[in-house]
Amino acid sequence: MMIVVSVLVFMGALVASLGTIVMMVAPQWRRILHLATGHAEPAFTPLATLVVAERRIAVRRWAANSPAPSLVRRRAAA
Repeated sequence: MMIVVSVLVFMGALVASLGTIVMMVAPQWRRILHLATGHAEPAFTPLATLVVAERRIAVRRWAANSPAPSLVRRRAAA
């Protein structure tokens, strides 16, 4: 009886561990195969988009605060 209980406990642990591994690998299987075939992943740069946006904002602020060029002022006054 003790052997049967031990086998059932270890079989349950095996099923639980295999199920967990399958659940973790299944959503990423394409990525795993892609990496296994030698294709490199692009670098993860989450701040690159933020840097571009910050530069764009800075340029817009600079353009909004800069005075009009003298040629434009002369034509407007005439």
